Amino acid sequence: MSDDVVDDDFDEVIENVTMCSECDDYVEHEILKERKVGTGRDLLLKCKTCASITSLQIREPKSVSVPFILTDGPNSTRVELEIDEDEEFVIGDVFEEGEMLWSINQIIDHEGRKKKKIIAPEASVISALRTDMVRVKITATRGEHSDSSSMLVDYGTKFTADTKIDYQGEVWRIRAIHTGAGRTLKGTVEAQDIKRIYLHEPPNPQHFEPKTPRERRQAWKEGRLGYNPNPEVPKEITKKRVTPSNKRKKKRPRK
Repeated sequence: MSDDVVDDDFDEVIENVTMCSECDDYVEHEILKERKVGTGRDLLLKCKTCASITSLQIREPKSVSVPFILTDGPNSTRVELEIDEDEEFVIGDVFEEGEMLWSINQIIDHEGRKKKKIIAPEASVISALRTDMVRVKITATRGEHSDSSSMLVDYGTKFTADTKIDYQGEVWRIRAIHTGAGRTLKGTVEAQDIKRIYLHEPPNPQHFEPKTPRERRQAWKEGRLGYNPNPEVPKEITKKRVTPSNKRKKKRPRK
C-alpha cells in the first residue's frame, strides 16, 4: 500500500503529545504527577520513546475583547470577539464566526496604523471578508532548522498525520497535526479545525548504483537515475570486444 493512501475511517488521537528535548520531536508522554495551579496545571512527564523526565507548565491565557468588522458582500457588521491575549493575527488568516469563514484583509493598531500582523491586545480593529478558503499554518522542520508559513486550501480539505504531501514544490511528511484539543500523530483532521501542521522532511531513499549495463538501462527506464533520453553505458563497466589477430580466413572453393 502506498504511503499516500489514506483510510478516512481511521482516526486515532494520541493524547499527552508534547515536544521532547531529547528526541527533538513531538512524542507521547506519560503523566507521572499533576498539580492544579489556578485554572492551569503543573505536570511531571516521562517520554514514552526515550524515558527522559521533564516538567511542563500549562496556563490558560487571559482573554481580551477585539473589535471586528465582518463584510459579507455589500453588508458589514461590527462585532466584539473574545480572543486569547497571546493570539496573533496575520493578513490572510481565516477564522470561523457565526458558522461562516472570514479572511482578514486589514489590521489597524491603537495608533491608527495598518499592520500586516498583530497580537490581540494591540489591535484597535480588524476587518475581514467572508471566504470559502482556509489558511492552514505550517511549521516545516529540516534537520535542526524550522520555518513557519501557511498554505491556502479549500474548506473541508482533509490532512492525515504520518502521510506525505507536496509543499512548496517538495515532498514532506506530516509529523503531527495540532487542533484546539491537542496534537494527533495518526488521525485525519479537516482544514478548518487545524491550528497548525508540523512537517518533517522525509528520509532520502538509498542511493542506487547499477552494477551492469542492463541494470543501468532498466534504472533509466524506471526513473531511478533521473531523466536521460540517451543513456550511455559507463566506461568502467563496458566490455571490450577482442578480435584475434590470427583468425583464419575462409578458404575460397577451388574452381
